[in-house]
Amino acid sequence: MAAVGTSAETASSAAAWEIREASVRDWPGIWEILEPVIRAGETFTWDPNTTEDEARGRWFKQAPGQTFVAVGRGAADGVVLGTGELHANQGGGGSHVANAGYMVRADHAGRGLARALCAYSLDAARAAGFRAMQFNAVVESNVRAVAAWQAMGFEVLATIPDAFRHPRLGYVGLHVMYRKL
Repeated sequence: MAAVGTSAETASSAAAWEIREASVRDWPGIWEILEPVIRAGETFTWDPNTTEDEARGRWFKQAPGQTFVAVGRGAADGVVLGTGELHANQGGGGSHVANAGYMVRADHAGRGLARALCAYSLDAARAAGFRAMQFNAVVESNVRAVAAWQAMGFEVLATIPDAFRHPRLGYVGLHVMYRKL
């Protein structure tokens, strides 16, 4: 499934990468992206001391979930530029709502790649039969992500005050964001 352009920014950048389902061979490139984000502790609720094995176990999803990568074309040919994962937000009666997470190489931030990963996951979630997508923990101070997800049709349903301990800002809120598919 190819990325679907959802904005002028995403559409103009789409030729710079291809989004596809990840394979185990992609792991080294995925870990290069995940590790600095996890260690920084500013945008994901993962323990900054998460090991590589723990991260691999958490990031790779099985059907109806999926792990995917954005792989560079042209000058960055074959380089993993971003990654995402999609899974059911809950089991049982809540299994029709998807959840997803995305990370992008720092040197590719601001180029529409996170939005392209989100668009890909929305299409994949629809194809897997999910009816909605929910983000449980979008760090309130991550204003670029909040704005990107709102531009993708997500709304902030609630903010849990002081639910995230940011390493520089102290306690900040976590947004619960949602959109129908």
